[in-house]
Amino acid sequence: MKRTNFDRYLEEQLQDPDFAERFKTAGEAWEVSLQLTRLREQAGLSQKELAVRLDTTQQQISRLESPAYEGHSLSMLRRVAAALHARVSVVLEPLPMPDKRPVLQDKPVTYRTKRT
Repeated sequence: MKRTNFDRYLEEQLQDPDFAERFKTAGEAWEVSLQLTRLREQAGLSQKELAVRLDTTQQQISRLESPAYEGHSLSMLRRVAAALHARVSVVLEPLPMPDKRPVLQDKPVTYRTKRT
């Protein structure tokens, strides 16, 4: 597949660790929004109908389904999942360890005890 100018630009931008982290976070929010929308549509519900089930507003459901929204609470995701006959699964994965362990103390401390 031919690389576009955007592909090259994105590759260049991803070299910046701050940009790469923001890009990854945006992808996570996008994935949550797609999952919520897909589940709601599979249940055959409109945003308004889901809102009624959750005793909230259609605007709140729209916000939850927005890829730009990053304020999802675990309690709200559980409520939505229950209404859509789904479950919430949160996975926390350890990051790869660097080659060197962080230094907890610069120099070893020598303890001397008094002998009596």
